[in-house]
Amino acid sequence: MREIALDTQASTTVAVLDDGRVTARARNDSGRHHAESIIPLVREALTEAGLPTVLKDAGIDRILVGTGPAPFTGLRAGLVSARALALVAAVPAYGVSALDVIARQGLDLLPPDVRIYAIADARRRELYWGSYVAAGPDDVTLEGRLEVGNVSALLAAMRAAPGLVVAGAQLPAHSADALARADLGPQVSLDPAVMSRIVATRLASGDEEGLVAEPLYLRRPDIQGQPTKRL
Repeated sequence: MREIALDTQASTTVAVLDDGRVTARARNDSGRHHAESIIPLVREALTEAGLPTVLKDAGIDRILVGTGPAPFTGLRAGLVSARALALVAAVPAYGVSALDVIARQGLDLLPPDVRIYAIADARRRELYWGSYVAAGPDDVTLEGRLEVGNVSALLAAMRAAPGLVVAGAQLPAHSADALARADLGPQVSLDPAVMSRIVATRLASGDEEGLVAEPLYLRRPDIQGQPTKRL
């Protein structure tokens, strides 16, 4: 099983996997210019893996893509690119929430019975978060729904259902002081390769509907068109 996994939640990250083993990685740490970065990074990773950069000749079996939550432009670029890659390679594209990936990475470093709050910077002095528990060694279960809001809302949720905070990057400055007083778990760097484990587990359980490559914006884009006036 050969896979390309990519995510644009913050930076642009790409991994190539063969039977679950990472054979190459490429990334652009900028939080911007995702659309311009993705295809060059995919080619870079394919070359590092010793594969043809012409996708239909590379033996790819599926494309995995992060579905957010994330800002509108970067997330859209990642999903459109993944669908285009899947179309060219004539293979399926599966989507996994970036917070699911962060949660799985955090739980890999913690006892299996721990509840965690996977978080990511949502900008506007807000956070994305979700409450998770392990679902076996390779997947996670979201408790409730994914949220976006200020750090006070996250801390209120944690008072109701205590757990450890797992951040998918360095804690954003606007929340670091408040979260320093919370129960902190490990900080991880989002690894798109972890999607391979999650996708394989969900497909094995028949949960293909939970892997749709559709965006999780959680809020409306910053720029919106004006409503059309009726004459």
